[in-house]
Amino acid sequence: MAMAAGEIEAMIRAALPDAEVTITDLAGDGDHYAAHVVSPAFAGMSRVAQHKAVYAALGGRMGGVLHALQLTTSAPN
Repeated sequence: MAMAAGEIEAMIRAALPDAEVTITDLAGDGDHYAAHVVSPAFAGMSRVAQHKAVYAALGGRMGGVLHALQLTTSAPN
């Protein structure tokens, strides 16, 4: 049971509505994605805290239906 890229993007946008989100399917299998997330909400947050915010947006799906997610996060310049 794989997750669609659009579902991942929608979950991140629901938690971070002002974010720019780009999802890339790395393996074509619906299990391995890369996410690039830029959000003003990340201002002043450490990279670890930014990643935790994205993982929280995915509601515990990491390691389950979503096997791997390569994250790149930042606040806008």
